Amino acid sequence: MNSIRVRIGVLGLALVAGLAAPTQASAAEAVLTPTVEEQRLDRAVPQEILRRSGFDAVTGEFARELGAARSYAEARRIVVREGSALWRRAVGRAQGRGPAGGDLSRDDDRPLYWARLAMTREVRTWEPGFGLADDRRAALLGELERTSRGQTAVRYPQGKGIKRVLVTGFDPFTLDRDIRISNPSGATALALDGTVIETADGPARVETVVFPVRWQDFTAGTVERTLRPYLRKVDLFATVSQGRVGRFDIERTNGAWRGGFPDNDTIGRTETVPVADPASQPQWTTTTLPYGKIVAAQTGRFPVYDNTSVTEIPAGGTEAVVRADGPTPGSTARAGGGGNYLSNEIAYRATLLRDRLGLRDVLPGGHVHTPVLQFGAGNTDPASGVVTDAEFVRNRVDIIAQVTRIVRVAVEGASGS
Repeated sequence: MNSIRVRIGVLGLALVAGLAAPTQASAAEAVLTPTVEEQRLDRAVPQEILRRSGFDAVTGEFARELGAARSYAEARRIVVREGSALWRRAVGRAQGRGPAGGDLSRDDDRPLYWARLAMTREVRTWEPGFGLADDRRAALLGELERTSRGQTAVRYPQGKGIKRVLVTGFDPFTLDRDIRISNPSGATALALDGTVIETADGPARVETVVFPVRWQDFTAGTVERTLRPYLRKVDLFATVSQGRVGRFDIERTNGAWRGGFPDNDTIGRTETVPVADPASQPQWTTTTLPYGKIVAAQTGRFPVYDNTSVTEIPAGGTEAVVRADGPTPGSTARAGGGGNYLSNEIAYRATLLRDRLGLRDVLPGGHVHTPVLQFGAGNTDPASGVVTDAEFVRNRVDIIAQVTRIVRVAVEGASGS
């Protein structure tokens, strides 16, 4: 999820077309119309991914249960139960529990993504006989999003002797460029949720959540709402997303700027990152992960960099400039090391929340950018419809393993081991 200035040449043209203004519709029609993201479901690739993972059965069962609901309260119970079950199923599949459900490799994050969209589309277009006000439909959608992303399932053991780590991932994105895309950060979240990593300082319990690639959800506070209950309880956090080809980056600095690149609903935002109490909002936040130790460690086949670059408007200036060694005093952010898309924004929001909770000097946390997950050399044409290959799986498995080792090094490095 890199900067628009880094990736616009590759990604921009296919997505910009989606920015045209929609036709006018009544409020009721708007509610019952699937989103741009949901409308991609009907294409061949999503259907194949669902079928080859066994997740194609999820929607039909959910629709039947929802259709039988006779009240809002009953519908809410169904949504919470089935959203939570979807998350558990995806985590279980990724971690080798239960049947694979098909020949798609277990490390794949895409079945969860497409099954969730199928479920949200059911809720969005559902017309129950008892009537459903817009605010209640929105509440059901919110419950489904939170439960199916693991955001309500974070559980840490009590007592001493175990470190507590929180890791976040993202949905696939840039799907109009290649609808086959997977996101290694989301796959990592599934692989690590509820696991224990052995470190030199003892065991570290990892809990994970996944976030959408949508500007509006971030504006509405999904990051702060999800992370706030846990930051005082954890020993380390890492927000993770897909970044550059062939490399990991530990992003040193995060900027308070949205660069406008379209999200999964083909909506762009170009503005200062909107947060609570904007009067005290800084232009920059910084990582407190032990980046030096992470970069020096041998964590896997991809190189790991301490990325210190930013794009800023210097104090008193009017033009944006790239600085390799971080921001200068009084400058205005135009991109953090991780760009000015949602990967930069989650890093900015999480570290700003850390600082506003008074944890700046005691809680290690920051952003890790993974390599871009690439298909094999003979499978580069999105139109081929070939949804997986051996190199694609190898790359994803290697990225997951390397993130796991980076987390181990970070836990040990933060405690001085």
